[in-house]
Amino acid sequence: MLAAAKHDFVVVTEHLPVDPVLDGSEPVRWRASHSGVNAALHSIVARRHGTWIGWHGLNDRHVGRLRWDGISLQPVPMPVVDVADHLGGHCETSLAPLYHDGVEPPQFDRRWRQAYRRVNDRYSHAVAGIAAPGATVWVHDYHLQLVPAMLRGLRPDLLIGFFLHVPFPPVELFEKLPQRQEILGGLLGADLIGFQSRRSSANFWQAVTEFGEYRMDADVVHPDGRRVSIGVFPASVDAVDFERRARDPLTRRRAAEIRAELGKPRTILLAVDHLEPAKGIEQRLDAYHELLAEGRLDPTTTLLIQVAVPGRQHGLDRPDAWTRVERKVAQINGLYSWITRPAVHFLHQALVPRELVAFYLAADVMLATPLRAGMNVTAKEYVACRTDNTGTLVLSEGSGTAAGFPEAITVNPYDVDALKAAILSAIEPANPGRRRVEMRAMRRRLHEHDVHRWAAEYLHALSNTTTRPSPDVSTVNG
Repeated sequence: MLAAAKHDFVVVTEHLPVDPVLDGSEPVRWRASHSGVNAALHSIVARRHGTWIGWHGLNDRHVGRLRWDGISLQPVPMPVVDVADHLGGHCETSLAPLYHDGVEPPQFDRRWRQAYRRVNDRYSHAVAGIAAPGATVWVHDYHLQLVPAMLRGLRPDLLIGFFLHVPFPPVELFEKLPQRQEILGGLLGADLIGFQSRRSSANFWQAVTEFGEYRMDADVVHPDGRRVSIGVFPASVDAVDFERRARDPLTRRRAAEIRAELGKPRTILLAVDHLEPAKGIEQRLDAYHELLAEGRLDPTTTLLIQVAVPGRQHGLDRPDAWTRVERKVAQINGLYSWITRPAVHFLHQALVPRELVAFYLAADVMLATPLRAGMNVTAKEYVACRTDNTGTLVLSEGSGTAAGFPEAITVNPYDVDALKAAILSAIEPANPGRRRVEMRAMRRRLHEHDVHRWAAEYLHALSNTTTRPSPDVSTVNG
């Protein structure tokens, strides 16, 4: 028997928006995670008085329902074997590399796929047990691609949406996935599947055409007589919240302190990424190194801050990627640092929100140049913080964000020469006044299409996708 249903709006993500404080305290204390996705969804759940389902970050431990910062959290337990095989194995080592253009070769394992099914089934039952009759359920990202179909089997009365935050790969890559039919079937259990970009939507459409036998028309797929809509909904950030933080006198004072601590350089370049090959850190360092070697940048007046945010790494270690980045940073600093300042400041840490905003304010140029990304959170956060319309954004063509910011300097991140030219153009603009106009335009568009509008547009589209069967108490309660 399923537990009594209670909630009309349920958000489902791999991880809850909180992390446990591992200091031995009982009961466990919690702190907000700094995930861009979680921060964006928090206000949406709060506004709709919904509940949030996800893993709590503690292996082999049951944790009851929580209240955190005004929202209801429903933790899903995960055995340590599934943390390793589902998250570390299938999600981080099979799916993530494949979905980011195969920058890293994906690895496949039957045991990992079995864990992926178990975890998706566990989440599906958790949702089925607390969703009210006819509730709206919004499932997120590649960790939970089987949940829509599994949940539909348990609760056909629900309105189910799915949103993929990472890119969906081209069919030439997706066809390598041993689980490709199961993934497609899982996603098509939703009423609406949302993507960050038209390219991802087109890639999914081609995969359905290539590997499925479904009736299709316009932007709708018809599996088993149902209607599944496909849409593009570029995600965003809470622009008002970031602007409020940026206007805080304490934050602005901290930004000035950062510049002073760095020796008051003429130009600060900033990049904030997870330490993963798909983020393009190595290519960015190569471009910066060559500009210094050619004498086109002066290390006494220009410096690069590279923040490498530690992720929730549950998978195979990536010592090669870490070693390559470390070696490049050491080489640049060994050749071009001067006595009071390194040429590259490499920070392998997560910055608290106020400190991160201070870094955005201190930086003259933001280098958001991943090789492939869905929505580049840091690019939008930087724009939101530039309240005086200064600053320049260099943005990868491989990011879904590029389509929404045509005023940014866009670049092919694989092309080191193009990346060098983009950096120089950002530092020495031909028309400085024009840059303010462009930043103002990006800021205006960001406020018009912030996280709240993203959610509203997606959920409005979801509510208009299909006519559902009337809730059946016998179905809902088992």
